[in-house]
Amino acid sequence: MHDDPQFSKHYRDAMAHYAGHVQIVTTASGGVMRGVTATAACSVSDAPPTVLACVNRLNEHNAIFEESGNFALNTLAAHHRPLADAFAGFTGLSAEERFAMAEWEIEASGAPVLADALASFDCRLVEAKAMTTHWILIGEVVGVKMSAPGEALLYYRRGYHYLS
Repeated sequence: MHDDPQFSKHYRDAMAHYAGHVQIVTTASGGVMRGVTATAACSVSDAPPTVLACVNRLNEHNAIFEESGNFALNTLAAHHRPLADAFAGFTGLSAEERFAMAEWEIEASGAPVLADALASFDCRLVEAKAMTTHWILIGEVVGVKMSAPGEALLYYRRGYHYLS
């Protein structure tokens, strides 16, 4: 059943009805920064504070997430839509150009944190688990930042939406 291309398409169409908050997952190692737009991220526990994020492991540039020992989840506001597109690879910008679009701070873990994100979770990588096409990154939260409340950027039915 899972090898059937129609089942795979049906699955993707059904998942498009899953509304997700838009995050930029970032990391840095050896002077190299990497960031990707993602909606597959959530809280795992609050004791100790732990989150998870999923990034495509078939993209060779994402190996840095497994190797770095850190990552940050940066929850995007409505005005961050151009950042979401850039870090999703829709604009053709280089990593340096993407990071130049906003102000970033390096926090305790060493991962870049978006200065005006609705919320940022700075994490020490606890485990990177390979699961089919993706890395499941599990991180112990070592720092949290919040900015002024604003409209959240959501992704639903293959498009951006806003929630106040």
